[in-house]
Amino acid sequence: MTITRAEIEAAHARIAPHVRRTPVLNQDSAFGHDGPVSLKLEFLQHAGSFKTRGAFNALLSQEVPSAGVAAASGGNHGAAVAYAASQLGVKARIFVPEISSPAKIAVIRSHGAEVVIGGARYADAQEACDQYVAESGALRIHPFAAESTMIGQGTAALEWEQDAPALDTVLVAVGGGGLISGVASWWTGRVKVVGVEPEGSRALHAALQAGGPVDVEIDSVAADSLGAKNTGDLVYEVCRKSVDHVALVADAAIRDAQRLLWRDYRIASEPGGAAALAALVSGAYMPRSGERIGVLLCGANVELQKLAELVHP
Repeated sequence: MTITRAEIEAAHARIAPHVRRTPVLNQDSAFGHDGPVSLKLEFLQHAGSFKTRGAFNALLSQEVPSAGVAAASGGNHGAAVAYAASQLGVKARIFVPEISSPAKIAVIRSHGAEVVIGGARYADAQEACDQYVAESGALRIHPFAAESTMIGQGTAALEWEQDAPALDTVLVAVGGGGLISGVASWWTGRVKVVGVEPEGSRALHAALQAGGPVDVEIDSVAADSLGAKNTGDLVYEVCRKSVDHVALVADAAIRDAQRLLWRDYRIASEPGGAAALAALVSGAYMPRSGERIGVLLCGANVELQKLAELVHP
């Protein structure tokens, strides 16, 4: 499978009236790196994450049945689908696992979607969602393993390239891989795209090592957003051609990045949203001197009490 720049451009035109063009913070140097660092502030997107792009592209490029839409989600995808559905007047049912944070479930409900607890882990919620879709005829909006979702997420890179100086490398957090699939497709052959996964949730890293999608065990502070058990074939096929490699970060490094974002920028980031930055500040990705680095900050749906405990122990 190949996603083209033309497809991403068409998706951007389709969804632009419905999504925010999130800002970019360009710095001459930052985080101990002596070269330019560009932050794409995608956590400022509607519903708190980049996933709103893919949700709108999926809804606007397919016929929606009378049963509405359904999605399985650790939280952010569900919030995005719920928001897009509410804006377009579509009924939505969102299946979440027990590990989903109350903050994310509250965002989903705030947009009028029905929330169903679909099991202990994300894979259980996906199974419950698939059963509902089979019975009801609802349109399933997959969080990552769908072409329309990947293409929609790629619109973040299109905007970023317009708003940032030429970049050498971009760091992108990976859960199921929909975001990095879109971003890497936009920049294939022009910018090095590096995935970032928690050490305890490494579906893409494992797939690239194994030469195909494999199941992994999930145990990470970022599991509610970066906790996919398997990338699936579509993500793997895109990423094996377009992603340079995947850097792994420890949970402690993710927490350090959350603290740094709050201390220096007053950005309240969920663990998954800080993972890409964690790779830079922890040394999991070591840029060469002067390398022009982009870091995609992708999610802000954090429980404020937990963040307060993290930054003021």
